[in-house]
Amino acid sequence: MTPLQTVTSRDGTAVAFARSGSGPPLVLVHGTSADHTRWKPLLPRLEPHFTVYAVDRRGRGDSGDSSTYSIEREFEDIAAVVDGIDEPAFLLGHSYGAVCSLEASLRTRNVRKLVLYEPPIRTKEPFYPQEAVARMQAHLDSGDLDSVVATFFREVVRAPEAEIEMLRSLPNWPNRIAAAHTILREMRINDVYRFEPSRFAAMRVPTLLLLGGDSPGKFKDAVEAARAALPDARVALMPGQQHTGMNTAPDLFLREVFGFLLEPTP
Repeated sequence: MTPLQTVTSRDGTAVAFARSGSGPPLVLVHGTSADHTRWKPLLPRLEPHFTVYAVDRRGRGDSGDSSTYSIEREFEDIAAVVDGIDEPAFLLGHSYGAVCSLEASLRTRNVRKLVLYEPPIRTKEPFYPQEAVARMQAHLDSGDLDSVVATFFREVVRAPEAEIEMLRSLPNWPNRIAAAHTILREMRINDVYRFEPSRFAAMRVPTLLLLGGDSPGKFKDAVEAARAALPDARVALMPGQQHTGMNTAPDLFLREVFGFLLEPTP
């Protein structure tokens, strides 16, 4: 990747991103435990079609942080990246990054199309099991950062062991370890965040919601809640996949993304 650039968010925090490729702008927003490098395996196929802006969310990579954490600052961060581009941009967010991307779309007029992959929107009971939160906190307190990340994927994402081992084998696993301290704050604030459908009633950004066919029911409920709230939204089901389809089935993932982003707008 090329050297990272930065924009300044509303609260003065520097938000870093890696820019590469050519074509219409596409902003990529990673989920919990990741950083901008989680998109690296896809870049050779994205860069011929898009100018990619792969973001480091605050608290990891080359981005700054604040002394107190607020999810609203994350929304502002993504809006600042989008508004720093000299034309309307496509915006793609994964997991927690999908929530940030969705909310950012209410804070800027410059989102052309939106792709949301399984935003963890709470619809019923808390999204994250409290016993898992307690175990992860114990691992964090003891300095066992690898177990923090592994427990997150095993008990929260409900990823199969084979998928966790696949993620461990990728070059960005050490980056996930380095960001382990951000996982619990995001889990805790996500269960406080309230998705209010009425706030999106006037949103006209065409939106694609990606859902793994084998994902846990809580993700299916979240995607359906988003689909019902957004006036111009469709769901694409990725058969046999769960929460990291860009890793486990990149051809399928990119087929859905390309088909949506590159189709002519009516």
